[in-house]
Amino acid sequence: MTRVFPPDVVDAALIECGRVERRDRLLPARFVVYYVLSLALFAPSSYDEVMRKVMAGLEWALGWPHQRAVPTKAALFQARKRLGAEPLRVLFEKVAVPLADPGVPGGFYRSWRLMSIDRSTLELPASETNVEHFGSPAAVGGPALPRIRVVGLIECGSRAVIDVAFGTCGQDEQTLIESLVRSLRPGMLLLADQGLLCHRLWDLCRSSGADLLWQTASDAALPVEKRCADVRVIDYSRATSAVDTVHGGARTGRLLTTITDSAAAPAAELVGVLAEQRDVETLFGVLATHRRGAGAVLRSKSPDGVIQELYSYLCVHYAVRSMMRWSGAVK
Repeated sequence: MTRVFPPDVVDAALIECGRVERRDRLLPARFVVYYVLSLALFAPSSYDEVMRKVMAGLEWALGWPHQRAVPTKAALFQARKRLGAEPLRVLFEKVAVPLADPGVPGGFYRSWRLMSIDRSTLELPASETNVEHFGSPAAVGGPALPRIRVVGLIECGSRAVIDVAFGTCGQDEQTLIESLVRSLRPGMLLLADQGLLCHRLWDLCRSSGADLLWQTASDAALPVEKRCADVRVIDYSRATSAVDTVHGGARTGRLLTTITDSAAAPAAELVGVLAEQRDVETLFGVLATHRRGAGAVLRSKSPDGVIQELYSYLCVHYAVRSMMRWSGAVK
């Protein structure tokens, strides 16, 4: 954690958010940041168990005296509340950048860095404030838990999240995705499935300088209103399994891309790029499964706590992907 999120960067985030202490505390703000990150790292554990793990690590690393008093659960809860979500957001934004180097499988297509958009909804504790703030979907056979809508910009090679946006379950998904455009750069190739295709979002993403490769329905009507030299349409048919090949079956589809030079990016290669990424399990699906076990919800019963908790998960996930890169698993 301290390698990916060093103390000086944590302190800078705290200063930027005005969370620097005006008096000595048993739980100083920098310590609370690392504790909140540890809550995500040891998600199934209780507040007390996580604190014991953190303090044991500090005893080993810094020579803290043994049997130091563990703060009460009430003190830990108040420390989280006092810290708030903003320092975790700023910390994530200061550190999260693309990780993959050229040559990483799935990281690049020719000279383009591959990026994708992932989205999901996550269940929250059914507190009054969470229900009021985030709302909940209509219940089917019983009361539904409140949900938060999450969209993220993902680097395909490392699976690192480099930008994220949160919203209520009733908020328009495409509006949230628009806020991710700030992190797109020339030299990136943004992949997206057919659920995201709309004229406004396409133009906004293209204005970033990144190239686009988006799926659309093969039977989608695309009436010609004017000739565009900067959009290329690829209709394709490909076998999805050995059975398809034997029996002559195939999946048909249509791609739209801003890469108009077929020599620089042949159609068959672009179809393969999108097909390969489609088979990768979605990042937020992984987080939902492994966060605290299948079917588990977040800990936090307040909206600010929910956002803080989600940023802590994203920070920890980014730290793990960074360590994989340094260890050679992601070059």
